[in-house]
Order: sequence, then C-alpha cells, then structure tokens
Amino acid sequence: MKIGFGAPISGSWATPRNALRIARGAEELGYATLWTFQRLLYPVGHDMGPVYRSVRDPIVTLSYLAGVTERIGLGLAVVNLPFMSPVLLAKQLATLQDVSAGRLSAGLGLGWVPEEFAASGVPMAARGRRAVEYLQVLRLLWGEEIISHQGEFYQVPPVHQDPKPVTPPPLLLGGTAEVALRRAGEIADGWISSSRADLTAIRDQIYIVKEAAAAAGRDPEALSFVCRGVTRLRPPGSPDRRPLTGSPDEIRADVAALAAAGVTEVFHDLNFDPEIGSPDADPAESMRRAEEALTALAPEA
Repeated sequence: MKIGFGAPISGSWATPRNALRIARGAEELGYATLWTFQRLLYPVGHDMGPVYRSVRDPIVTLSYLAGVTERIGLGLAVVNLPFMSPVLLAKQLATLQDVSAGRLSAGLGLGWVPEEFAASGVPMAARGRRAVEYLQVLRLLWGEEIISHQGEFYQVPPVHQDPKPVTPPPLLLGGTAEVALRRAGEIADGWISSSRADLTAIRDQIYIVKEAAAAAGRDPEALSFVCRGVTRLRPPGSPDRRPLTGSPDEIRADVAALAAAGVTEVFHDLNFDPEIGSPDADPAESMRRAEEALTALAPEA
C-alpha cells in the first residue's frame, strides 16, 4: 500500500510557498506521491462547496513541484479530458513525464459540471465513448512515429508529435457508475476514486473493475487502485465517524482496511476539509494543521 498526500491546490492555503513546503516535507517523510485535482469553473449559485471555489491548475502545479522535488511521485486526480484536445494533453503530459524523470501518474475524468462543458464548447453527451477514443489517441501519440486517426470525436491528420515519453505515464480512469468502473478495467491502467466515494463500498467497486479487466483478457492484478482520501483530523471516538476522519490512529486503521479491500494507494487530501481547503480559511492555521497531519499520517518506515 502506497501512501500519498494532496498538494495545496484549493483555497487560501494553496500558495506556491506552501506547496513547496508540503512537497518537500512529504518527500522527506517518505510519502510515495503528491496529488492535484482540477476544477475549471465554479458556477454562480452552485452548491458544490467551498473546496471548488478557488482551484489552481493541476498540471502547472505539478510541473512546479517536479522542479522542487527529486523522488516523490506526481499524480493528477483528475483532469477532465473533454475540456482539452488529446493532442494538447498528450504534449503536456509527455513533457511533465520528462521533466519529472518519469514520476507522473495521470488520472482522467469525464467531467460532471454542465457549465464547464458549455464554456469549453463540448457536449456532455457520449462522454464514455469519448473517453475510450481519447485514450486511444493518447497512446497513439506516445507510441507511433506517424499518427493518423479518424474517429467519432477526434480527427488527427498524419503528423509527428515528439519528443515522446521514454515511459508513458500510467492512465487511470475515474467514475463510480458500473459502466465507468468496467471501462476502467477494460482500457485503463487503473481506477481512481472520487472525493464523494463511499469508502465502505470500495471493495465492491474494485471487484467490478477487476472483473471487467479479466473479461477483456487483461491481468487484473496489474492495475492500480488509488483512493482519494478525504482526510479530516478530528478528536477521536465520534460514534458516527466517517472513514478517514478522526484521530491519527483511527485514520491509520481506516487505511489498513482500505488496503485489505484491494486499494493499492491512498493519498490524504486535506483540500476537501472545509476548515483547510476553503478560500475563507486562515492560511497560516491551515498550514499548521496540514503539517501536523503530514507528520502524524506519514508512512511507517
């Protein structure tokens, strides 16, 4: 089981200085990975919560963190693929994989906010088919000398795109519906859970992904299963405690339970704690609590 940490990317604590402190601290403490997420727009009047109100770009943030770290892995969880062309994303991810010396894992999502689709000029319909074709194009761009593709959603005339990544980053798919879980098993290198996931049901979701992989002739045990840990340090002993909320000992026990359920990596994401990842939170207090959590939840040697 790998243990990662969410970089400061949402709210008042998400500054370059704080991101550097968390990234270097996580690397020194032996965390496996740093993760970011995407929120392109926040619709006026939406009730999605403060965590999405002010979010930095995930790829730019990881590029910055690649330059201030040496060993720790870098993860996108997730970039919503409909909002940019596959040729642009392929170029960005290949470059990030190069400048980070092969430390990138790329989580891809389908998007769920209608206003983001409208502003990006992309329909929400047929997102699943679009995702399948999108991954095909990414892999062509990273694996073929001359790329030519004529599909339902994307047309690429005969072209070169170089330099290619020496080792392409693993592509993880998000999603919670059964069709999305099966898609991850059929075509992706793994699956990544969402911030709204019911972690008590994650064993069943992993089973669906693995079953689909086996049916597609793939090795289910070769897939990665990454859990975004919506982690909240709180006093112990709450009778209605959610997984990954509570004391460090309670949270460590939850991580062990996730490992037993088939999760291969958990990353603790404090951005989704409204007391930390909100634009209205005190940034100094958020960092104090974040560094406390970083130390308390660090991987055991």
